[in-house]
Amino acid sequence: MPEQGPAVSLATGESARDIVGYGASPPHPHWPGGARVAVNFVINYEEGAEYTLLNGDDRPETILSEVGASAPLPGTRDRIMESMYEYGSRAGVWRVLDAFRLRGVVPTCYAVGLAFEQNPHAAEAFAALGCDFAGHGWRWIDYAAVPEPVERDHIERCAATIRSLTGRAPAGWYTGRPSANTRRLAVEHGGFLYDSDAYNDDLPFWMPVGGRSHLVVPHAFDTNDSRMARNQDLAAPDAFFTYLRDSFDVLYDEGERAPKMMTVSLHCRLIGRPGRIRALARFLDHVLAHDRVWVCRREDLARHWMAHVPAAGPAGSTTARRLHVDGSSGSHETVGPGRG
Repeated sequence: MPEQGPAVSLATGESARDIVGYGASPPHPHWPGGARVAVNFVINYEEGAEYTLLNGDDRPETILSEVGASAPLPGTRDRIMESMYEYGSRAGVWRVLDAFRLRGVVPTCYAVGLAFEQNPHAAEAFAALGCDFAGHGWRWIDYAAVPEPVERDHIERCAATIRSLTGRAPAGWYTGRPSANTRRLAVEHGGFLYDSDAYNDDLPFWMPVGGRSHLVVPHAFDTNDSRMARNQDLAAPDAFFTYLRDSFDVLYDEGERAPKMMTVSLHCRLIGRPGRIRALARFLDHVLAHDRVWVCRREDLARHWMAHVPAAGPAGSTTARRLHVDGSSGSHETVGPGRG
């Protein structure tokens, strides 16, 4: 049979997806110290930037809280939802940061600009721990229908706020609920080493965006504490820990011949609750009990990849040649009630 080409968007006639990826022969990343797996912990700092009438929205937030997804009530404030988000910025963030500090592990912070602006003490605490930063939007909202000029302004405001409050420019970008323009706008902004609005691999990959090679460091939705907030099969902290442990153990075993990466995504209002924090602590201890593991910041992982698995050319790819050619994030999709 002839080789299949890329999926084609009927709207644009352009390549829309890469189904093949690295296939059976992923590149060897040569992680530092001969590590079998690179583990990156990400804290999504969003509290205060969610949907609420106080932020000029016409409805309250509905996702990623103790009550799972709820139906929005247009024109009203949901003070219960607001208070559950506030737990993350008032109490949860300090418990989560302590878990990392006690073990000498430095996570990455996906920072929402308005959330940092409303709680500069949290921004300073992330910086004091040595965290690297990725922009996570000016607001924690769905950007699918946000006009392009507004989204561009939000990217700029987010990056400027992170730099102002932490003294460090964000090294990457992750919207979480992106538009079709997000990836291109992030590349046009300049200064970002990577974006993470993808969930399609266990390794970073290069793709052409706007005539240049752009690095994508995939995020993860399965190893994400949001699964404990949706009454899913991992609602119990023990189940979440078991899933994290099993994921790590498989990647560690595979890493003897083909090293990979693992992202653990966290939210202060979720994992920061007393009944959940031990799941994180147990997993940190499990990871640190292994010798050949690189626990790293996302910026360090991206820089390592750029040095050891460089792009094939000005607009090349180290995955397959069947890739996005327009640099868009693809059509807007929602995984469950929302991403994070």
